[in-house]
Amino acid sequence: MEQTRHDIETIVQAVLKELGGTPGAPGVSAGVARGGQGASGEGGLVIDLDDPTTAEARQEIGVRNPVDVEGLKNLKATTGARVGAGRAGSRPRTRSLLLFQADHGVTQDAIYSDVPQDVLDSMGLFAVQTRVENRQQYLMRPDLGRELSDEAKAVVAEKCAKNPQVQIVVGDGLSAAAINNNAPEILPVIQQGLKSAGISSGTPFFVKYARVGVINSVNSVVGADVVIILIGERPGLGVADAMSAYMGWKPAKGKTDGERDAFCMITTQGGTNPLEAGAYIVEQVKKYLQYQASGVDLRMKISGDQG
Repeated sequence: MEQTRHDIETIVQAVLKELGGTPGAPGVSAGVARGGQGASGEGGLVIDLDDPTTAEARQEIGVRNPVDVEGLKNLKATTGARVGAGRAGSRPRTRSLLLFQADHGVTQDAIYSDVPQDVLDSMGLFAVQTRVENRQQYLMRPDLGRELSDEAKAVVAEKCAKNPQVQIVVGDGLSAAAINNNAPEILPVIQQGLKSAGISSGTPFFVKYARVGVINSVNSVVGADVVIILIGERPGLGVADAMSAYMGWKPAKGKTDGERDAFCMITTQGGTNPLEAGAYIVEQVKKYLQYQASGVDLRMKISGDQG
């Protein structure tokens, strides 16, 4: 055992010497240095690595000596995919791996975080919950996220106006960040747009642990012509705060995705700006009220008029 420990210490000292540190010096630590080279400073080896998550760092080319540098830069600028990342042998480069882990961490934060109360207060929303009891159950049982709890139904029945033309609901879905960053921007646009168009809207509220299908459950209580849910999308490694708007004509138990419409990728991070998306949603609501349909049925009716 003693010999093994001595061998390990010998190897560590040799590595530190090669990196440029002073073997045995106080304050020396092992790690990755900027550019893969050791940087010695006061007190021994200084470990430093530039932030790989900045916009500039994301556009850096990781391929060593590419045949067409400009072509690779142009390709990388057109996509959020991890092209031109390069590799170290058969493995990803340290910078690429750290960026991947950082982006993955952001997605986990988006999924497992809750929408803060102050965000709900800023939008004037009261909160209710589906039949889901916790986040782990939410991920394992999508069906429970499509139904309001009995307590939630009682609260909605007490606080919400009945039979409005439009009912707006905000749901956390799979990204609290989507609601935090986008809902406060888009909600006033929709509300003002509906008011300007002479369309009545009910009392908006927030649903925790929500799935899209919860609009069927909501409408069993409020009886609206149109229900809109603003909900967090499944976060990706490129964008973790994208929000979607799902809406349908007279949602009810048994209605499916084919009877709804969706406006996705509402975000300032390479998607549709919330302000623009809000205006589009209002125009879509006008079509619902005109044709008394949504989803496939709406398209069939519009197609019939144009034919």
